[in-house]
Amino acid sequence: MIGARVWAIGDGWIPPSSTGPAPQMTSHDSACMLNPHDETAEVAITVYFQDREPTGPYHLAIPARRVLHQRFNDFQDPEPVPPGADYSVLIRSSVPIVVQHTRLDSRQAENALMSTIAFPAG
Repeated sequence: MIGARVWAIGDGWIPPSSTGPAPQMTSHDSACMLNPHDETAEVAITVYFQDREPTGPYHLAIPARRVLHQRFNDFQDPEPVPPGADYSVLIRSSVPIVVQHTRLDSRQAENALMSTIAFPAG
């Protein structure tokens, strides 16, 4: 079986400004999630902070045999993830998924893109 049900992203930080056309070049953190299985993945994301209690869970559904690129900037309910704040993320799924973390930092005209596999737990 491909994937894991629990994933962690240790390095979360949304750059507080952007250069270039929105929304394509808006600075962001995202979780790129693959559901290769035959049923919908019900996903719950909790965000942990350095100086306050966690927020979430944020609930998402990834249809069978599909991908979802979820920008943390787009979370609204129960509250937005603040730009410029250090955070970490715990992702729990009803079926095994694969998670990759990506950050676009477009604060300067010379953009930076970082991507790494998240940590599969258990």
